[in-house]
This record gives sequence, C-alpha cells and structure tokens, in this order.
Amino acid sequence: MTVVTRFAPSPTGYLHLGHAYSALFAAQAAHDAGGRFLLRIEDIDPGRCRSEFDTAISEDLAWLGLAWETPVRRQSEHLPDYQAALDRLAGGGLIYPCFCTRKDIADEIAAAGGAPQGPDGPVYPGICRTIAAGERRERVATGQAHALRLDMAAACRRAGPLSWQDDSRGKIAARPERFGDIVLARKEVPTSYHLSVTVDDALQGVTLVTRGEDLNDATDIHRLLQALLGLPTPLYRHHRLLTDTRGRRLAKRDRAATIRSLREAGRTPAEVRALTGLAAT
Repeated sequence: MTVVTRFAPSPTGYLHLGHAYSALFAAQAAHDAGGRFLLRIEDIDPGRCRSEFDTAISEDLAWLGLAWETPVRRQSEHLPDYQAALDRLAGGGLIYPCFCTRKDIADEIAAAGGAPQGPDGPVYPGICRTIAAGERRERVATGQAHALRLDMAAACRRAGPLSWQDDSRGKIAARPERFGDIVLARKEVPTSYHLSVTVDDALQGVTLVTRGEDLNDATDIHRLLQALLGLPTPLYRHHRLLTDTRGRRLAKRDRAATIRSLREAGRTPAEVRALTGLAAT
C-alpha cells in the first residue's frame, strides 16, 4: 500500500517553526516510504482565514524545499462533502440542534456545581439533547441560531468498542465519550475541525496521519466518526511539539518566530530546517 501523508495548516497567520517541523515530518515520512505528500488548506472559518496567509503557506513551504502533489485541497471549496456527512449522521439520529449560548452553558454548569472535565475542558451538560423533535424543527424553522452536536452516547452505542493504531505505541483503545456531545457544525462555520479532517483524510486517501502530540486525544473522535460514516482508518504518528525557551508550545497567538521573519532576517532554508531538527526531503 502506498503511504500518503499530508500537512494541513489553517491560513490564520504565517507559518512558524512548529509548522515547519510538522510539514517536514510529514514529507519525510512519505519520502522514506516512497509515498506521496499532500498539502491541505483548512480554511473553514471565514472570520479568521485570509488569502494572503494561504499564499504565504505555499511560498514558505516551497522555500524550505518541500514539494507536494497538486491540486491543493481547500476545505472552503468542498463544503458539500461535509454536509453529506452531516446528512448521513442526521439520518441515523445521531446529531441534534443545540440552541445554547456560551452563557447558557456556563450558567447550567455553575448551577450544577461543575461539570465533568474532558480533554477540551468542561463537557457540555446536554441541555438541548432532550428537546422534543417537534420543538427542534420549529425552532430551526424560525431561524433560531443553533449548532449541530453529536449525541455522543448514541454514537458510541452505535459504533461499539473502537481502537486505532499508533505507529510507535501500538493499539490504542478509543474513548471518545470523554469529550461529550461535541459540536460538528455551526451556522457561521458549517463544519468542524473534527468532521472535516475525518472526511478529508478519507477522500484524499491519507494512509498515515502525522501531526502534533497535542492532537493525540482528538484521534478518538476521528476514529468514532470514521466508524459512523463507514470511512477507512489510517495509521497515526504523533510527533513532539517544538517549544520556546520557557517550554511553551510554539503558537501563532504567542507570535512565535515565523518562517517569513527568519527568511527576512537572512536565514537560509538549511538553517531553518536545522532549527527544527529535521533535514530536507
């Protein structure tokens, strides 16, 4: 089987050294196996994504010496694919509209004296899960703002016990129930990271998902969605995260040194690759 990897950044800022490491890691995995390396642009959030950052991603990666197959998949151009997945889940009775605001959720959690903690924080308390079907339809029809949530308990019953394979740690038992009823779509962003990445990896034939270890837990959700949607399960390889001098993970919000700024400072591609600890592929 041909190994297919991908690097999938969001165009919400310039790439930094952590991105360079992740891209080089994925490209190297494909190169070592004689496989294929893909670039995907995860631009589902129109409020944060910008075309100039999209252009800069390709420029910076090419400057680093990376090459990828074309065409590049841009999620904003494939919204019907994610809607089809939502329709399939809805047809199975596995998603429901949630009309809660953040304040509604916070108030409910406070009134209950707290909420179970999932990998992403407090678990949604299920306020809208028991709303009658007729009321749901009426509220949606009147245009009331809502998100679409996965009924996690129903989904886990449908899928049964699940696992996924980590390239270095072996078989991992999936525990998606820890996340509670996750959001799969909103009106302003008609798909979520979890849904779109699962659909994209299947449609693009990705066989080896390489990404930072901060996304290790999220793999449980992706494995569940694969089972519910009848999609293949790739092999996973989670790599270390680059950190700054204080041990903090490099992030756009902290203005981590960008590839662009390093270029402008006179660094060569070889020097930037050396900073990540990975060579060119």
